[in-house]
Amino acid sequence: VPLVVPEVNPSDIAKWRQTGIIANPNCSTIQMVQTLKPLDEAYDLTRVDVATYQATSGAGKSAMEELVSQMQAFFAFTLSDAEHKAFNQQIALNVIPQIDVFTDNGYTKEEMKMVNETTKIMHKDVHLSATCVRVPTLRGHAEALTLTFDSEVNADEARDILSKAPNIVILDKPDEALYPMPATCVDMNETFVGRIRNDVYSKNILHMFVVADNLRVGAATNAVRIAQKWVEMEGEA
Repeated sequence: VPLVVPEVNPSDIAKWRQTGIIANPNCSTIQMVQTLKPLDEAYDLTRVDVATYQATSGAGKSAMEELVSQMQAFFAFTLSDAEHKAFNQQIALNVIPQIDVFTDNGYTKEEMKMVNETTKIMHKDVHLSATCVRVPTLRGHAEALTLTFDSEVNADEARDILSKAPNIVILDKPDEALYPMPATCVDMNETFVGRIRNDVYSKNILHMFVVADNLRVGAATNAVRIAQKWVEMEGEA
């Protein structure tokens, strides 16, 4: 079954003729590969290390309600008595370094989705390690990316490349406190990128922070873009 992010692998849409279906990738994978693709084309990506900060909406409506109810309990001084059902730990005023169940290699299923889906979508064996963390926000997944390339990379040049990539918005003026945050992206259809900087020690490593609305970019918007691209491709056939 083809996993499609139209900004990255639109040609895979044509595979629906063999499979009869096209699938949306994982929400955290979608916003990440949108960022990786143009940089890979410019510098030849070899490795990705990513830590995610994923909103409670990624676990459904009941998870969002659990965060709200626990925060209400906190202000009522009854948080210690609050139940947690959507998560296996308290989510209010906390972060949980587990999304989905653990596998035999010590990574969670969510983390391994990012590994396997990135390779499939980008048609490239990119080495990737992920640590997926649930955080007490309602919407908007954030990711801290460390990217290793085969060639030297310049942060200013990379910033310019990303600014020209489809559906990416650069928010990168740290001296003005301008950078991507979950509150920035709610109800938006773009992926926001900032904190773009070279590694202190290695000239072929780049760091950045990526945020997108997981309910839009990570789900509904990507599905709509797949449909739009499919209509366009069928019209040209």
